[in-house]
Amino acid sequence: MHNETLPPAHVQGFAAVAGQLADRIGGVVLGKPEVVRLALTAFFAQGHVLLEDVPGVGKTTLARALAAAVRGQWRRIQFTPDLLPSDVSGVTIFNQASRGFEFHPGPVFANIVIADEINRASPKTQSALLEVMEERRVTVDGVPHPVPQPFLVVATQNPVEMDGTYRLPEAQLDRFLVKLSVGYPDEDVEVEVLRGAAARSPEAIEPVTDTATVGEMARMALRVHIADPLYSYAVKLAAATRNHPQVRVGVSPRGVIALTRAASAYALINGRGYVLPEDFKALLGPVFAHRVLLSADAQLRGVTAAEVLEDAVRSVPVPLPDNQRVGA
Repeated sequence: MHNETLPPAHVQGFAAVAGQLADRIGGVVLGKPEVVRLALTAFFAQGHVLLEDVPGVGKTTLARALAAAVRGQWRRIQFTPDLLPSDVSGVTIFNQASRGFEFHPGPVFANIVIADEINRASPKTQSALLEVMEERRVTVDGVPHPVPQPFLVVATQNPVEMDGTYRLPEAQLDRFLVKLSVGYPDEDVEVEVLRGAAARSPEAIEPVTDTATVGEMARMALRVHIADPLYSYAVKLAAATRNHPQVRVGVSPRGVIALTRAASAYALINGRGYVLPEDFKALLGPVFAHRVLLSADAQLRGVTAAEVLEDAVRSVPVPLPDNQRVGA
């Protein structure tokens, strides 16, 4: 899969479209270029995004702007304690006229699904979303129904301390390629938001490309060159989290796959057909932090996952560039 190098023209074309998307979305999600770039990385790596933040900082706007920029369908599901799994996936209903059962698709049948406040729903309903995130299809009454491609779930969750939230189980957190935080805007950006709030709605976004092209770009990301020493580097970084004295559960093999997939898309966004150690370092927080479970003792002492990852980066030697003569 990784032996053929991508033609430079394809790499430049990818970077150009990704740059236009970032600009277009950045026109609505002001002052957050890094968050936009990481959301695009997940989109092209065919992974899902978890946004954890306080209400009102533009999480939904980011997802809607991304959908509009690629001419995709988007649907929003507001997760509440009484939401049922069938409210997410859809139901089979008996049609009197045709004397047969018909499937009525739920809101997960879209290119971009915004799962708002996912940690307010019951674990049973969360698991209905889990199936479609992993399998890219919904099974209702034993019949599988594939969702549209490309398919991206952008889930938002309130910080765990807030009222009425169920903690997302580790297995579910692991399904998200990246976990991001939008954060409050800088003061001057916030003034800018107030000044032109109405003019900057995601509806006003002119599409840059379409979903078919996004599918092509996602396939291109699978062909990015990763030198063997870099695969070892990714595995060693994960192993360093597993062996860390303050960690209860380290990064799983799925997390290592997520890192290499994200790095491939990130390299292309940056105009390269090959991955560098810097790509892994840039993505370590968004891809690994939510997969590291700290020991109770570490939590009491206020140790953070970010500190564990810093230790991991320090302890693992970076592979030397002369090992990786790649198709530069």
